[in-house]
Amino acid sequence: MIVKKIFNPLSVARYMRVELIASTILSAAVFFLYHNRHLEKVSLPFSIAAILGSALAIFLAFRNNNSYSRWWEARTVWGGIVNSSRVLARLIITFADSHSHQPQYVKERSEAFKKEMVYLLIAWGHALRLHLRRQDDWEALRPLLSEAAFRSVAASKNQPNALQLLTGRRIYEAMADGTLGGFDSFQMEGQLLALANYQGACERIKNTPLLRQYHFFTKLFLIVFMALLPFSLIADFSKMGAPALMIPVSILVSFVFGVMGKVGEVNEDPFENRITDVPLTALCNTIERDLREMLGETDLPDKLEPKEGFIF
Repeated sequence: MIVKKIFNPLSVARYMRVELIASTILSAAVFFLYHNRHLEKVSLPFSIAAILGSALAIFLAFRNNNSYSRWWEARTVWGGIVNSSRVLARLIITFADSHSHQPQYVKERSEAFKKEMVYLLIAWGHALRLHLRRQDDWEALRPLLSEAAFRSVAASKNQPNALQLLTGRRIYEAMADGTLGGFDSFQMEGQLLALANYQGACERIKNTPLLRQYHFFTKLFLIVFMALLPFSLIADFSKMGAPALMIPVSILVSFVFGVMGKVGEVNEDPFENRITDVPLTALCNTIERDLREMLGETDLPDKLEPKEGFIF
């Protein structure tokens, strides 16, 4: 995610280099043909570019609004994941501690259960991050899981789902041996359900792209607009006695529309591990720090901070 407010102009130019180069070459070619070769037929009425630009602006506005909605929904879902993770960890710790007066209570077993469950929850967050980004760095989960659990999860097709299954089984094993009791599982299951729903929402965003027809026609109209713009500007600037001014103006207008198109395009998919995406690594780092602190641990991973204006 980009957190800096001012962008490096050179970085933006490199990002838009294809559009800038194409617009510069075409604008210079139109100026050369019209002004030096006196080929007035290369000019077009400005109304053509105006009408096409209006249609393009509608398509860009629609796609950008929907792209931002997808990005914000993804961020909202992960905010819910952070909150539900904290709630479930609190329930695990407080419920296990609340049975210390029971005759079947075993302190060592209860402490091991709390740590195992909280670490399963942390592993689930990291697994969902890797799952959404389609990364295979499952070794990152090894310190958080037992060897048997790690092998089982790594061999699964849907690792976050496998971790949810392990967590659910472990809750009912704890109910059976007296670590948990009464109706403890009901409230825990409610939070597990919330996490499962959040995972489903993330997978829906990941696997369902924005309508491809809007993406295709927006890109097509953008290319046509940038191609026709210099032909529509050259005659008017020649009447003003400054035909060469058409080149920078054409490049500038093409750049503005091109940037608007790029912004919508990159925001469509918020889980691709790009600088514009939802910062899943930082959110997982927050979950891990908070949950391990709830266990009473002090040797916590360093908090991830933005570097050079970006946080992942």
